[in-house]
Amino acid sequence: MKVILKEDIKGVGKKDQIINANDGYARNYLFPKNLAVPADKGNLTNLKSKQTSEEHRKELERKSAKKTAKEIEEITLKLQVKSGENGKVFGSITAKEIAENLEKQYKIKVDKKKIILQEAIKVLGTFQIEIKLYDGVIGKLKVQVLGE
Repeated sequence: MKVILKEDIKGVGKKDQIINANDGYARNYLFPKNLAVPADKGNLTNLKSKQTSEEHRKELERKSAKKTAKEIEEITLKLQVKSGENGKVFGSITAKEIAENLEKQYKIKVDKKKIILQEAIKVLGTFQIEIKLYDGVIGKLKVQVLGE
């Protein structure tokens, strides 16, 4: 019997996958626990429309991420920090501070977890930082650290 899974089931399949299940397994386990529905015409149509809308949503997110990446690449984020005589910063600049300042100065909201920093910035200067906005879309932000 062909069924459409409503949830991921270990050893059986992933959500929205069409599988062949034994009749007894489907009727006695999958259907009563609401883990699957029969793969009839109506349910297959619902699954198709759900997948189409999901693809459309992902495409919109990708386009939005590409637009944000272009905006990010055109700006230089300037950060004022206290520093010593030899150009060392008191403390360090983290991804969290970069995200907060990007939102304050340019109204671009980026999750701090998406900012790729090998290590925190501890010296004055200009740095190129990558921000992973979406799967396959990476924006390069120029950060200029200025001393007070």
